[in-house]
Order: sequence, then C-alpha cells, then structure tokens
Amino acid sequence: MKIGIVGLGYVGLPLACLFATKYEVIGFDINADKISLLQSGIDYTGEVGTAALQQTGLSFTCQSELLQSCNVIIVAVPTDITSQNQPDLAPLQKASATIGAILQPGITVVFESTVYPGLTEEVCIPVLESVSGLQWKKDFFVGYSPERINPGDKKRPLHAILKIVSGDTPQTLALLSELYGAVIQAGIYQAPDIRTAEAAKVIENAQRDLNIAFMNELSLIFDRMQLDTREVLKAAGTKWNFLPFEPGLVGGHCIGVDPYYLTFKAEQLGYSPQVIHSGRHVNNAMGQFIADKIVKLLIRQKKVVASCKVLVMGCSFKENVGDVRNSKVFDIIDGLHAYHVETVITDPAVDGEALHKKGYSITPTIPADEQFDAVVLAVKHEQFKNYDLSFLQSKAMDGQLNLFDVKAFYDRAAAEKLCTYYWRL
Repeated sequence: MKIGIVGLGYVGLPLACLFATKYEVIGFDINADKISLLQSGIDYTGEVGTAALQQTGLSFTCQSELLQSCNVIIVAVPTDITSQNQPDLAPLQKASATIGAILQPGITVVFESTVYPGLTEEVCIPVLESVSGLQWKKDFFVGYSPERINPGDKKRPLHAILKIVSGDTPQTLALLSELYGAVIQAGIYQAPDIRTAEAAKVIENAQRDLNIAFMNELSLIFDRMQLDTREVLKAAGTKWNFLPFEPGLVGGHCIGVDPYYLTFKAEQLGYSPQVIHSGRHVNNAMGQFIADKIVKLLIRQKKVVASCKVLVMGCSFKENVGDVRNSKVFDIIDGLHAYHVETVITDPAVDGEALHKKGYSITPTIPADEQFDAVVLAVKHEQFKNYDLSFLQSKAMDGQLNLFDVKAFYDRAAAEKLCTYYWRL
C-alpha cells in the first residue's frame, strides 16, 4: 500500500507523517519552497518535528507524476472563502485536476478538505472524470474523511482523535476504515455516505461559531451594564448543563470559514440561514468593537489619539501557533490604524518577514526602548507568561497602564490594583 498526500499544510503534513509510521507515503505540494524545507528536515508548521519528517517511508515532492504509483491519494488542500464570503474552490479544483492528470485505474481518491454537503460529488468527481477520461465507480473510487486536526493542541494529537470515514461503495468504506484504522488509535466512525460525512464536518465548526457568538453578544450587552462577562459565565457555569464557552476573536481556517460553506449551499437551495449568518455577523464585528473601545478610552484620558502608540501582544489566530490565516487580531489593528493610532505587534510564534510584506511591523519580543499608551493582550501564547503585570507597567506611558485583556490572561484582582484601566472581554 502506497499513499499520496496532496497539500502539505497544517492538515496534510501531520497526516503524511502519521501514515508513514505504517505505510510508504509520498507528500506532494505545488510550493517548491515548502518541499525544499521538508526534504531538509525542517518542519515549517511546528506541528510534527524533524524526526517525523525523516522517516524511511516518507518522501516529499512537487512532481505530481510520482503520485501515479499510489494506491490511495488523499487531498488536504485549504478551502478558504473570498472577500465576499463565498467558498473559494480554486485549490480543490486545481488539486482534482492535478490528480486527474495522473489518475490510474484502481486508485482511490480521498478528500479531507472541509466542504459543503455534496461538493465532492458535484465538483471534485466531475473534474477527476473529465481530466482523466476515467469513469467513477468503475475505474476509480472516492471517499471523504473530514480532517479534525487542532493546530497547537498537544493533548489531542492526530492519532488520538476519532476519525470519520465514508466511501462511494461498501468496498471503499472498508478499505478506508482499514487504512485509517491502522494509524488512528482513537477509532473509526463509518458514516453512511459521503454527503453525511461532509455535513458532519461543516456543522462541527458552525456549532462552535454560534456558541462563541452567543458569548460575544453577551459581552457586548454586559459591557454596557458594566458587568464582567467572565464572572457572569463563572457563576452560570455552576449549573451542571451550562456549556463552557468563552467570548473571543473567531479567526483561523475553520471556525470562521466553514459556516459560509453551509450557508452558501443552503442559499443555493433557496433557504437563507438566519441563525448562522447572525453568528457570523457578531463574531466578525468583535475586532472593531475592541478597537473602538481602546480609542474611546484614550479620548476620555484626553490623549491625542493620532499620537498614541498601542502594543498588541499576539497576532496569530490562536495561542501557541504561528498561523495568521483569517486572524481577527488584525481587525483590532486595522481598526486602530483607521484612527491613526500607531501599533507595535509582538508575537514570538509568527513569521515577521511574511507579515512585513503585508504592511505590518512585528517583533518576536516587546521592544525595550518603547512605551505605550495601551496594551492589548490578544493571543495567550505560553511565552507571554514571561511578561507579568509589573513588566507591562514599566512599558506604559508615564507608568499608567491601560490593559485590554482580550483573553482574560491576567488575574483580574491583581490587574485592577496595578492598572490605570483594566478591561477584559
């Protein structure tokens, strides 16, 4: 058995490394720079480590023809959205065309990318058939197994997460159950068909999006009441069936994106989802809400807003990862820039050079010779534990620390004693 993995990002690379513990694996990506790093044993994702990349049965290439020797080809390319919040299917279509060009009779193609129910059969399979000239269910077979990787989560590695598998025939389902079952210790769940597996994946993240949206809406309400949302949630959490969600910035390549795939398909079918769109609207507005709150404080303190400087701690989409895709921290930063407030971004996990090309200045540590009118703790990286409240006060303009603790990172009682102004989401 030889497995090909198409797309070597935060999903495909860990998957390739895990399968390589049992099978021969070829990892393919169109990005030659990525392939060069991986061939040199460099893990640019920070998720798998050098030893995993140097397994005997694992190789990396940007030559798609090498996938011809694979029995199973797994697609793990990103599925993002456009600026109009519509599904961007280009990577998935290009990957399908690439596979179609080398597709051999008997190969099984598995899609892991998050999609709306029906997309595999409506979009991907027609491309495979058209480019290859082969017939689905006769010459080649297709399965769907949604990814459930959680970047930065060391407590739930890939092999410890239950895996959903589905196939176009009972034989495909049996093959994929055996294939994934050999490396996934948590077990396999067999979905009855591909569309059910697609739907299960997309609602997993839509559910989280809606629950966080409710927490964020509570924050907007309680802020006007001058109530601490975290304290309210702590009190409510004493009831056995109260769900433990928190307010926050919803970014990344899953929770803030996947609901749009479901709403897109629903609207194609003539139904406009009210609840899902409402949740997206609330979550998308949180960055600007925080930026406005900062500026209003600076005005109340009679500061010249256009002369102010704000330190932003963290800009990745979640803690302890360097991925900035769809990070809503930039909504705060851009919101401050709209008021001509200067920002200094510090993030020890993010590639500063890549962000510099996008017009953002970022440092791995807090600059030693600068002081700030306000500090925003936006991402709770483990490294930020090195910056205690006393240190932040030393970086505050005139020793007056205005701290906006988006992630409730610092102890509230201690912060309120030391800070001139302390607020948390």
